Amino acid sequence: MAETHKNKKKKKDDFLMQGAILAAAAMLTKIIGVAYRIPLANILGDEGNGFYGYAFEVYSLALLLSSLSFPIVVSKLVSARMAMRQRRNAFRVFTCALAFSIVIGAVVALFIFFGADAISTHLMESPLSVYALKVLAPGLFIVSVMGVLRGYFQGLGTMVPTAVSQVIEQIINAVISLVGASVLFKIGAGAAEKNNEELLGPAYGAAGGTVGTIMGALAGLLFLLFALFAFKNVIRRQLKTDRTRRQESYSRILKILLLTMVPVIFSTAIYNINQLIDLTLFNKIMAAQGFSEKEYMALQGIYTGKYNTLINVPMAMANGLAASVIPSLTAAVPTGNKTLIHGKISQTIRFTMLVAIPCFVGFVVLASPLMVLLFNDSRKTPALLLSLGAVTVVFYCWSTVSNSILQGLDRISTPAKNAAISLVIHIAALLLMLVVFKWNIYALVGSNIVFAVCMCFLNARAIGKASGYKQEMERTFVKPLIAAVIMGIVTYAVHLVLAIVFPGRVVATMISVLAAVAVYAFSILKLGTLTEQDIKDLPQGYKLLRICRRFHLLPRKEG
Repeated sequence: MAETHKNKKKKKDDFLMQGAILAAAAMLTKIIGVAYRIPLANILGDEGNGFYGYAFEVYSLALLLSSLSFPIVVSKLVSARMAMRQRRNAFRVFTCALAFSIVIGAVVALFIFFGADAISTHLMESPLSVYALKVLAPGLFIVSVMGVLRGYFQGLGTMVPTAVSQVIEQIINAVISLVGASVLFKIGAGAAEKNNEELLGPAYGAAGGTVGTIMGALAGLLFLLFALFAFKNVIRRQLKTDRTRRQESYSRILKILLLTMVPVIFSTAIYNINQLIDLTLFNKIMAAQGFSEKEYMALQGIYTGKYNTLINVPMAMANGLAASVIPSLTAAVPTGNKTLIHGKISQTIRFTMLVAIPCFVGFVVLASPLMVLLFNDSRKTPALLLSLGAVTVVFYCWSTVSNSILQGLDRISTPAKNAAISLVIHIAALLLMLVVFKWNIYALVGSNIVFAVCMCFLNARAIGKASGYKQEMERTFVKPLIAAVIMGIVTYAVHLVLAIVFPGRVVATMISVLAAVAVYAFSILKLGTLTEQDIKDLPQGYKLLRICRRFHLLPRKEG
C-alpha cells in the first residue's frame, strides 16, 4: 500500500515544480537585467535609452514573427504526442520545427538588416535608431533556432535546459552590453563632434548595448545544443521503444505547426505591436505638438529604460508559470477530468497573483526610493510613472497566464481575438489621452492599463466558457490584496523612519524591501490564503509546511 502511494507520488504532475524552475530562472534573468540596465541607463542617458528601447520594440516584433511562438507551439505539439506515447512523432515535430525555424529566422533577419534604414526613418520617426536595429538583426536567426530547442525540452516535461540557457544568456548579455555601450558611446561622441550631431553618442552607445543581446543569445543556443547532445542517448532509447504504427509525415506536421503558430503569433504579437504602435504614435504626436526629437526620445527613454525595466521583473514569473501550464493542461484536457483541469487553472492564477499583487503595492509605496536606489533619479516623472503604472503588473500577469490557459485548453485562436478587441480599445484610449487630454508620457501608461484590463475580462470569460471554470475571488485576489495593503502601510512607515536615521539612497530602501517581503509572507499565511495542500505543492513544500506549523504561521483551525 505504501509502495502504491509512493508510485502515485512519483507520478504526480509536477507542473508547479517545473513552473517554479522556469519562473525562478526568469526572475533571476530579470534581476540580472535590472542590475545591468542600471549602469547601462547611466552610460546611455535618457536619449540613448530611447534609441535602445525603440530598436528593441521593432526587434521584439520581428522576433515574435520569426521565433517567439516556437517554445509555446513546439512544447504543445511535443507534449501532446508524448502523452500518447508517440515518441517518434514527437521527435519528428522537433526536427520539422527546427528546419522551419532556420529558414524563417534567416529570412526575417535579412529583412530587418537591409530594411533598418527605412524602418527607423519612416516608421519609427527616429533615424538614429538604425545602428541598434542593424546590430540586433542577426539575433533573430539565433533566437529562432533556440526557441525550437527550448520548446522541445519543455514538451518533454523538463524546464531545466530552458532555465539554465536563460540565465547564461542574460549573464553574457549583461557583461558584453555594458562594455559595448561604453566603448561605442565614446566612439559616437567623437563622431558627434566631427559631424555636429549631438545624438550620435547615445545612438552609437545604444548599438553597443545591443551587441550583448546577440552574444548572450549565441551562448544560450550553444548550451541548448550541448544539452541536446548530452540527451541524445535518452532520445535514441525513446525512439527504439516507440511502438506507434502511424508515423506522421513532415508535410502534415508542418501544416499543424503553421495552423497552431498563426493564432499564437497573432495573440502574442498584439502585446508587442501594442508597444510599437504606442511609441510610434507618441513620437509622431509629440513632434506635431512642437517637441524636439531630443525631448521626446528622452521621455521615451525614461519609459522604456526605467519604468518598463522594473514593471517587467514580476511579469517574468507569470511567463514561467504560463510556459509550464500549457503542456500540463494539454495532457489533462483529453482525460475530461474537470476537477483536475480546474485545479490547475486555479493554482496557476492564484500563485501568479500571490506575486503580482504585492509587487503592485510595493511599486506604489516605494516608487521614488526605487528610482533613486536603482537609477539615481530623483525626478518626479519616473517615480510618478511607476506608481501610476504599477497596477499593470497585476493585469498583465493575469492576462499572460490566462492566454496560456486558453492555449492549453485548445482554444488557440481565442486570445488572438481578445487581443485584437483590446488593441482597438487601447489605441482609441491612447489617442484620446495624447491628443485631447495631452497627458504626454503618462498616456502610454494609462492606455496600457486599459488594454490589460480588457484582456483580463475577455480571457476570464472565455476560460469560463471553455472549461466551466468559475474564478474564485477571495483567496486569489481579496486576501493577497489585504496582505499587500498591510505590507504597504508597514513598508511606508519603516522607510519613513529609516530615511531619517540612515540618509542616503541604499540602506533605508533595502531594509524596507526586506521588511515588505517578511510582512507580506506573514500576512499571507495568517490570513489563510494558502491551504496546506497549496504549500505542499510548492517546491520543498513539505519542509515549508513543517516550518509554518512549528512557528504557528498558519491560522488556527476552528473546533
